[in-house]
Amino acid sequence: MGLLIVGSIGLDDIETPFDKIEGALGGSTTYIALAASYFTGPVSIVGVVGDDFSKDHIKMLEDHNIDHEGLQIVEGGKTFRYGCRYHYDLNTRDSLFTDLNVFESFNPIIPDKNKKASFVILGNIAPKLQTSVLEQLDNPKFIVCDTMNFWINGALDDLKKVLGRVNVLIINDSEARLLSKEPNLIKAAKIISDMGPKYLIIKKGEHGALLFGENQVFSAPAYPMENIFDPTGAGDAFAGGFTGYLHKNMELSFENLKRAVIYGSIMASFCVEKFSTKGLENLSYLEIKNRFVEFRELSSFD
Repeated sequence: MGLLIVGSIGLDDIETPFDKIEGALGGSTTYIALAASYFTGPVSIVGVVGDDFSKDHIKMLEDHNIDHEGLQIVEGGKTFRYGCRYHYDLNTRDSLFTDLNVFESFNPIIPDKNKKASFVILGNIAPKLQTSVLEQLDNPKFIVCDTMNFWINGALDDLKKVLGRVNVLIINDSEARLLSKEPNLIKAAKIISDMGPKYLIIKKGEHGALLFGENQVFSAPAYPMENIFDPTGAGDAFAGGFTGYLHKNMELSFENLKRAVIYGSIMASFCVEKFSTKGLENLSYLEIKNRFVEFRELSSFD
């Protein structure tokens, strides 16, 4: 009945107008797992790294009750590396380099003990790999999927096959418009929902997120942030908080999905306060709960 996460694990060189960092822990799996770990556990991950991947990173994952039996470590190989530079408003970035390294030949192998996982998060990997993961699993109860422009443009047929099997698709507003070929997000949501997912979440960055499903729409504001240092991984932290909360209480009503969206936004807000995964590494559940209370007070009215 566990939570399984499959995606990328990497090392990032990140530059913002305020500071920069090299060789920082990154990857979709990492951010998702850390965010989810504050709600449920153990969280299991499947990914691939080279033997240059620090033992300190593995220790940090272990300290968060993250099971890494499915982590493939390739001897003599190098871990996936990514570099980018953010503009002053932090809403846009320039990719400086992408070195796939061992991630280029990633073949996700699900450990036997994880094949009965009830909740699955398919991180931003090739749709064919997402399908491969689903084919190794024994009828998961709840499947959350992420994707990106690259796969929408280059592997649309494979992506549509995945969308026909998932419960939730989480994408940003530009990806929603690209996937649906529709500029209006309300119309875009209807088109995407017809592709299969029961629920759709469209992230709008600093403008919050929209949840669609069961002929209902929920508009969640973003948590107002005074200090944003590094937006990297915020979307993945959102997915981890959202799914981790749902896995904790196993209630999949639309009302509970609304609460899960808020928890996702909260974990994203912690993520952006520091570089890399540092904003997610030393939280307490009380901090998370307090921010939820603040969030509720900020967004309520008579």
